[in-house]
Amino acid sequence: MSLAAAVSAETEHSAGFTLEPSSLSPRLLELRFEKPVVDAFLQAVTHWPVQALEYKSMLRFRVGKILDDLCGNQLQPLLVEKLVDRDTGALLITPEGLDQVEQAEEMVKFTTAVAHLFGRSNFDAMSGQYYARFVVQNEDNSDSYLRQAHRVMELHNDGTYVEQDTDYVLMLKIDEQNMEGGNSLLLHLDDWEELEKFSTDTLAHREMRWAAPPSKNAAKDVYHPVFDLDRSGRPIMSYIDQFVQPKDDIEGNWLTDLSESLEGSRSILSVPVPTGSFLLINNHFWLHGRDKFTANPGLRRELMRQRGYFTRAKTLRKPNQ
Repeated sequence: MSLAAAVSAETEHSAGFTLEPSSLSPRLLELRFEKPVVDAFLQAVTHWPVQALEYKSMLRFRVGKILDDLCGNQLQPLLVEKLVDRDTGALLITPEGLDQVEQAEEMVKFTTAVAHLFGRSNFDAMSGQYYARFVVQNEDNSDSYLRQAHRVMELHNDGTYVEQDTDYVLMLKIDEQNMEGGNSLLLHLDDWEELEKFSTDTLAHREMRWAAPPSKNAAKDVYHPVFDLDRSGRPIMSYIDQFVQPKDDIEGNWLTDLSESLEGSRSILSVPVPTGSFLLINNHFWLHGRDKFTANPGLRRELMRQRGYFTRAKTLRKPNQ
């Protein structure tokens, strides 16, 4: 679907789910699964605990097939199409009736099914599994901004410090208590006012060093440029301000200018994500972050992350990558 078509599209009704453009932006699509489908899926996979999905990776694809079958086999092609569409490439997904923290394992099963219809989730070194669950609280001594509630987590791409391909990012909200603020922040590269300025700069394609803090359990540095090109010659990005290690003042000041430009964009979307819902984005042309929270001693948010590579969906990267 082109961006123009997305703007004017009516709600699409398919077997067990609906799809419509978000009121925040036609680039962000809202996919809602009807409760009977969600209930039928959970019943069909009830004999597999999450541990089974952790130990037997083949089962992650089987739960995906079960969900697709319940949706009349219309879900898989939709996900494949929308995630690689440069005009969209982002979904806010809500399974109706799956919105209580006590259903956390069921949420993991459902997100696993969705992710494995178009791709495969990478090993997450931070958790030692194919997904990571983590809690944000009022006070934290983390070595990254991921768990620090009272500051903005700046816009970035995931997977910048690993050698694995990171085509998609999935972010689920499992629980939320005493929360004010903390919306997800999204920016599509093509809406960034200074994309051309930075993506055509002489430093845009210079190889740079990326290193992660101890909590990421990734001891090996990796090297890649901030920008690359997709198959159509359009810019894609792999960037996070915390982990890039400029070698000199020229790189350091250029990266600082780039970061300030991103954070100052008028096109940033502030997206509230309800408990039980999850964002699924193409990691090459969407950047994501998080707004700060209002301080509260009882503040608690639990999140789950999956990120990985496309298997069914065609990649946007050049053939030689």
